[in-house]
Amino acid sequence: MTDAAAVRTPQTQCQGTAPLVPKRELKALMRRSNAPGLTRLVFWVALVLATGALVWLAMGSLWVLPAMVLHGIVLVHHFSLLHECTHFTAFKQRWLNNLVATVCGLVIVLPPRFFRYEHTDHHTYTHERGKDPELIELPKSLWGYLSYLSAVPYWKMQVVSMARKFAGRLTEEEKRFTPEIERPRVIRDVRLMVAFYAAVVAAMLAFSWAAPLWYWVLPVLLGEPFMRAIRMTEHVGRPHVNDMTQNTRTNLVSAPLRFLCWNMNYHAEHHYAPSVPFHALPKLHALIRDHVHVEAGGYLPAHKDILAQVLGRKPRVDLPAQAAS
Repeated sequence: MTDAAAVRTPQTQCQGTAPLVPKRELKALMRRSNAPGLTRLVFWVALVLATGALVWLAMGSLWVLPAMVLHGIVLVHHFSLLHECTHFTAFKQRWLNNLVATVCGLVIVLPPRFFRYEHTDHHTYTHERGKDPELIELPKSLWGYLSYLSAVPYWKMQVVSMARKFAGRLTEEEKRFTPEIERPRVIRDVRLMVAFYAAVVAAMLAFSWAAPLWYWVLPVLLGEPFMRAIRMTEHVGRPHVNDMTQNTRTNLVSAPLRFLCWNMNYHAEHHYAPSVPFHALPKLHALIRDHVHVEAGGYLPAHKDILAQVLGRKPRVDLPAQAAS
C-alpha cells in the first residue's frame, strides 16, 4: 500500500457536521484491534461453509434453489467485510485488511483498491448529485425500483467497468478520484482478477468441474438482489444535502443481519466517523442516535418510505417542493 493510498482512505469525519461526540471519546472508539475482526472472521467462514453444506445436501431436490439463495445472501455480504477492510478498520494490520479485502473482492467481482478510492469520494460527497460516485438515484417508477432490485443493471455496470479497466482505460470521473500513481495498479488488479476467473473457467472445462457454478456463481447471482435492497436503504429517499444527519439512514435490524452486514446497518454512525471499527459502531450509535435519522423498524420500513416516494404517495426528496406536491 502506497502513501497515496493511505491518504486517499476514508478515515476522517465527513460532511462537516457539528461535533456530536467529545474528541477523547471518539478517539477511544476509533481504537483498532485484531481480536473482534478475527473472532468474527472465524464464525464468518463457518457460516459460509454451513450454507454451502446446505446446498450440497439439497442437490437433486427442489430445496437446492432456496439453499442457493441462502448461501448467496451470505456470499454477497462479503461486500460488507470488503468495505470494512478498505477502511482498514476490520483488523489492526493494514496487510491483513488488504489480504481479506482481496479474497472478498474475488468472491463478489469487486476490485478492492478501486473501490477504496471510489468510496473515499462517496464519504466526501455523500448523496450529493454530480459528486458522489456511488449515488443511487431514487427510482422514477415502480419498474425502475424493481429493475434496480433485480441487480441486472448492477451486473451490467460491473461487467462494463471491469472490461474497460482490463483494456487499460478509466473514465474521467474515475481519474478524478484515483491518484495518478495508483491508476496502473487499479488496472493491474482488474487484469489479475480476470486471469483468476479465466483460470477457474479453464479448470471447470478441463475437469468437468461444476462446483464453482453451484457453490459460487449461481448463489452470488441469486443473492445480489438482497444486497441491492440493503444498499438502497442507506441513502435512497433521503435529502440530497451535505449533512450526514439527514442524507443517511441507520436501520435497526436483528442480530443475524447485524452479523451479516458487519454492523453497517449503523450507517449514519459510519458516515459520522468512518474510522470507527465495525465492533464499536453500536457504542457510537448510543451516543448520537438522537442526532441522526434512525429507521427503528429496519430495512422494510425504509423500503416503504422509498416506495411511497416512487409511487407519489409522499413528496420526492429529489424534486423541489412545488414539483413534488
